[in-house]
Amino acid sequence: MTTTTADYIGAYTRDVAFDPKRAILVLVDMQYATGSRRGALARKHLDVPGGHADLEYRFGRIESLVVPNQQRLAAAFRAAGGKVMYIKIGPLLPDASDAPAHMRKMFTDLGNYAGSPDNAILEELRPEAGDIVINKTTIGAFASSGIDSILRAMGRDQLAVCGISTNMCVETTAREAADRGYAVTLVEDACATTHADLHASTMKNFARLFGRVRSCDEVLAEIAGPA
Repeated sequence: MTTTTADYIGAYTRDVAFDPKRAILVLVDMQYATGSRRGALARKHLDVPGGHADLEYRFGRIESLVVPNQQRLAAAFRAAGGKVMYIKIGPLLPDASDAPAHMRKMFTDLGNYAGSPDNAILEELRPEAGDIVINKTTIGAFASSGIDSILRAMGRDQLAVCGISTNMCVETTAREAADRGYAVTLVEDACATTHADLHASTMKNFARLFGRVRSCDEVLAEIAGPA
């Protein structure tokens, strides 16, 4: 699914195809805390009487679409010589006192801090040797991690970004990257959030000057190169 804009802004939006030597797959916040039915978010808000239907949508999309597509993407990037980066969210301290004030209640309520079970990356997406794992405490990765210096040191300026939640940590990180000069592609069917309209809005807005929106299959075809 290639997303295009229907007005003048499409004439000014970058369209940079992936070069494996410069490309990196960025997986955002694929952790048990908010990315699994076995995680704290589900235990608190889904597995209760009258549980939130929006979370059923969220976890259904993660299980049926996002995780399988991220597995395909990670395998393809590794095979082509691209890199894979995992971004995790969560404070170092259990009381979240090292995190911004607006993030602390969610961290403490979900028990999401470094070393906790809910802080772990989903087993289905376990990092492999040569992958990079960084930690953040903010919604966007560039505000609270060394991602910018790491990417520049590695010479990786083409980012395929996906993860959860589409309209929060994924979108903010992708916009931060674009504003720092990176060529960014959002992988639409490798992202999830709690409402389809929020997901769609992110994709529509991001394609307006920030960068590209592509499907998993489109990214796989690019990273593989000419047949």
